[in-house]
Formats: sequence, C-alpha cells, structure tokens
Amino acid sequence: MKSNVFILCFFITFSLVGQKTYHKSFYEEGTLKEEGWLENNKKTDYWIFYYKNGNIKKEGSFKNNLPVKYWHFYYENSFKKKEGHFINGLPNKWWVFYNNKGGIYQKCQIKNDKKNGYCLLYKKQKLTKAIKFKEGLKLKEWNNLSSFAKENNLNDLK
Repeated sequence: MKSNVFILCFFITFSLVGQKTYHKSFYEEGTLKEEGWLENNKKTDYWIFYYKNGNIKKEGSFKNNLPVKYWHFYYENSFKKKEGHFINGLPNKWWVFYNNKGGIYQKCQIKNDKKNGYCLLYKKQKLTKAIKFKEGLKLKEWNNLSSFAKENNLNDLK
C-alpha cells in the first residue's frame, strides 16, 4: 500500500513539473499589460503585450523565453510599427517598417539583428531608394530602380 501511495505522489509531482500555465500581468491602474503561456517560469508559445491605453503593443511567439517566429509590433495608436521574423531571439530575414500612419517606409533583410542584404526605402508607398548592407555596414546605395536592377539580381530580394 505504501508503494502505491509513493507511486501516486511521484506521478502527481512529475505531471505538475513542466505544465504550461496561462499568465496575465497588469499595470498598476489595473489594465492588462501582458498575457501568454509560461512553462517552467519561461515564456512559451503565443504572447500579447499591451500599452496602458489597452491597445496591443506587440504580439508573437516565444520558445524558452526567447522571441521566435513572426512578430507584429504596433504604435500606441494601433497602426503597425514593424513586423518580421525572430530566430533564437534575434531579428532575422525580411522586416517591414511602417510610419505612425500605417504606411510602409522601409523593408530590410536582417541577420542576427543587423541589416544584412538589401533595404528598400519608400515614400508615399513608392520605392525611392535601395541600400545594400553587410553585417550592419552600408556598402552601396541606389537612388533609382533602373540602376539598382542593372547591378543586382532581383532574385536576391526573396
């Protein structure tokens, strides 16, 4: 009988370790600050963070407390601020940046949180400039699409 009680206690204890719990935290005045899943006191899966006014600040997934996959960031007025991929907690791949009225002003290739590849700059939703970076350092700039297309393989923009 004692061994059965021990086995039961062992399984109950073991099953509680590593369980996911849904977490919410609040600003002092009571509005929701963040919500998402915790596993072993680390952020995991989908999370949403809020401004004090209740609008979404950012949303995306975590793995072992690090942002992963595709994230969205917003201005306090609810317009998109930026969006892009995280790999192992660092921005990577293509990121899109928006002005505070929701218009795209820049698309950049990023590797480990540094511009690495091309950045395309926009004014009033029109492409105006392209810049090439390597590990955060500016290599070259083009002020029109035709000169950019002559010197570059447009497949590199994928």
